[in-house]
Amino acid sequence: MAEDVLVTTAVSRTTGVPGRSLNSARTNHFVVDEPAYAGGPGEAATPAEVFLAGVSACGVLLVEAFAREEMLPLKSAAARIEGIRAKSDPANFREVRLRFEVAGVDAGTAARLVERYKGR
Repeated sequence: MAEDVLVTTAVSRTTGVPGRSLNSARTNHFVVDEPAYAGGPGEAATPAEVFLAGVSACGVLLVEAFAREEMLPLKSAAARIEGIRAKSDPANFREVRLRFEVAGVDAGTAARLVERYKGR
């Protein structure tokens, strides 16, 4: 039996401004810049920031969904993510730190929801 799959598509294009791309996901459009130290404009979010934001957004949205599924009184979930890279090798993260703040449930329940996310 064939497995059902989800295909998520994004399109990125150069803009004529060195170090800047225009990106689209469905009907959403956003600019991504290389940081100024790498020769880009450094005005918009960088590729690394967009990548890390995707990871942390997935985390808070899944924690929220798990709480809803379990009918828990979650008030909010926030995540701060930091990616550590060497300037000489910026394509590779040496370490990623992700910290959640969860409100509306006790500490044990919050930890369990976060662990459930981490186990995915």
